[in-house]
Order: sequence, then C-alpha cells, then structure tokens
Amino acid sequence: MNMSFTIREENAKLLGQVRDLIRDEVMPLEEEYAQEIAKGSRWEYTERQTEILEGLKAKAREKGLWNFWLTDSDKGFGLTTVEYAYFAEEMGKTPLGAEVFNCSAPDTGNMEVLERYGTEAMKEEWLKPLLDGVIRSAYLMTEPDVASSDATNVSMSCVRDGDHYVLNGEKWWSSGAGDPRCKVYITMVKTGGDEMPKHQRHSMIVVPADAPGIEVLRAMEVYGHDDAPHGHMHIRFTNVRVPVENLLVGEGKGFEISQGRLGPGRIHHCMRAIGQAEIALEQMCKRALDREAFGKKLAQLGANYDIIAECRMEIEMARLLCLKAAWYMDQGDARAAAPWISQIKVVAPRTALKVIDEAVQMYGGAGVSQDTPLATAWTHVRTLRLADGPDAVHRRQVARTELKKHTQEKV
Repeated sequence: MNMSFTIREENAKLLGQVRDLIRDEVMPLEEEYAQEIAKGSRWEYTERQTEILEGLKAKAREKGLWNFWLTDSDKGFGLTTVEYAYFAEEMGKTPLGAEVFNCSAPDTGNMEVLERYGTEAMKEEWLKPLLDGVIRSAYLMTEPDVASSDATNVSMSCVRDGDHYVLNGEKWWSSGAGDPRCKVYITMVKTGGDEMPKHQRHSMIVVPADAPGIEVLRAMEVYGHDDAPHGHMHIRFTNVRVPVENLLVGEGKGFEISQGRLGPGRIHHCMRAIGQAEIALEQMCKRALDREAFGKKLAQLGANYDIIAECRMEIEMARLLCLKAAWYMDQGDARAAAPWISQIKVVAPRTALKVIDEAVQMYGGAGVSQDTPLATAWTHVRTLRLADGPDAVHRRQVARTELKKHTQEKV
C-alpha cells in the first residue's frame, strides 16, 4: 500500500485561501482582540471583541472557508485527514484561527459525536447552531478526585429515575465551559456498577449547560492564567436531571464513543501545535536578525545558528510523523492508527514547546512578558502534554505495541 501525504489541487487552492486570510486579516487583529479581554468582565465578550471575531468568521463564510474538519463527509469539503492536517497547521498559527473557520476544539469533536450518535432532535437543537458557529460547547470528562488519565476511573454518578437520569459529581478542566456562548456539555458518566466489565460501565450524555443543579465553581488557571473568556472550568453537578433520550447510543457505550471522538481531536491538536512552532521559529529568526549584542546580530552569537537549524529539523520530523498518523487514520483501521496517534501526541507538543522556549530565549525578557505572544503560546502547548491523555499514558501505549512484536504475552 503506497503512503501519500499529498493534497489534491482543489484543496491546495483552499489551503492557500486559508493561509492568506490568516496572514492578511486574522493575525493583524489578534493583539487588539487579546487586549479587549482585560476590559469589563473577562467572561463576557466586549463589543469590539465580538466585532472582530464575528467579522472574521463572516469573511471566512463568505469565501466558503468553513467547517473543514468534516473530513470524509459529503457535508464538508471531503478532505482526508492528511489534507485537513495541513489546514489545522495553518489555523494553529494564530489563537483566533480555528474559530474563524469554525474548526475549534472541543466543538469539532462534539459535533462529530452529535452527527454520528445524536438523535434528530439533538441535531436540530445543538448540532445545527454549532455547525453555523452560533453557539459553543464543552466536553466534560476529567474529574478532580480520580486519576482521569485512566478513564475507567471516571466516577460521575448517572442514575436512572423514570424518564430522566440524575447526575451527581464534579468535572474540571472543562475547556470552553467559561464561554458565555457555551450552551451544551457532552459528558462522560458512570452508569454501570463495578461488577460490570470496566469498559462497559460508562456512558455519554448530552446536558444543557443551563440545566438546574449545575454550578460553575471556578476557572482553572494554567500557570496563573484563566484563559478567559474560553476558560477551563471546574463544575459541580447536584441532582441534575437530564431526559433519558439525551443518553447517546445506550448505557455502557461511553468508551466506544470517546475513542471515536478523541482520535481525530488529538491529531487536530498536534497539527495546530506544529503551526505554533512554525510561528515561534519565524519570530525567533526575525529577532535573531533584527537585534544586536556585543557588536553582532544575535544570529551570529553563541550557538544560535545550531539552535535555529535544530528547530527547523525537529519541526519537519514532527510534521511528517503527524502526517503518517493521519494517513493511518484515513485507512479506516482505528487499531492500526492508535499507536501512531499516541506517538504524535507525545512528539508534537514536545517539539512545539522546545521551539517556543528557544524563541523566548532569543527574545530575552520580552519573551516571557506580555509584549510577545510566546509566553501564552508556551502555556497552551504545555497544557497539551496533559490534554487528551498525558505523555506517560501515550508512551505506555507505544511501548506496549512495540513489545507485542516480540512476545505473545500480555504486556
């Protein structure tokens, strides 16, 4: 079977349009957009923020540059995962990129779940406005009191009571739940007892964000930043009643649904991280050529030539690994793709972090300040080493796959 990382001509043209819109329209506004967050309530959008964001989204829609994430679908552009990877990289070059084209996490994964498993009523109430970019959503899985890196530990109680399920428990790192436009949560819950097989104890349920009994306790901070107005919220559920028909597929199907959701999401995150690394390298090079110390350009001092070269080579290697994982996903065998997805989930954030950190070093004091986007980029990518499974879990999966080649025993 021939492995190809090519992009079809018509989609290459689309990619060029996305690249131009990001460079010409989105990037020039990202700093002004960020400055608006400090004005008024951090958890509401200012008039100017809304004007910037909705204006950019309107431009993207007018050009037909919308919902690229709908890979292998007649509802979108029919992109392969390999092709979408190139789009995700471009969108990762600016904090506003993904939302401008309606390709934001966690919405893309949630929309896939609703499209694949939701009822017609759910699709009308939630999927349609999500596809239109009118509302946002959150995915609630991680919990504060258990090691959620082992998802079989998820413990939020979900007990049937007549025509409803009653939910009790807490979730945290609920990304996007702070956004005032967030209207729906897709939530991992425990419906089966401990006597059941561990991968049949959990279910996925759709919960309106304004359901009685839901309390947002706080915004979790990433190295002291609350990521407003997006937010990663700590949420308590107290006797939250949800109609039985909001359960997706059936009791015990949570893992089946989550694996279908998380695979594509992981590769999207990784390619966006490659985009952030590219921007950091670009900023590093410009700084190295513009700034002087000790009578020389920074590029000519110390090991800076080597640093720049190593960053370029590591980005290229990480991109190729991401594309290989994407290719395996396009073959339709989730089991074969899984170890490759685990590899990129470790490699891409680690590479991006290294490049961003080297760019910070090149900028000196400015690199850790609010005067460059590098410090914020570093915190976001550092978080990615934990999101969708920490590095250690993914390395474990890679190692188990490797060891199985040499033994028949369970490892």
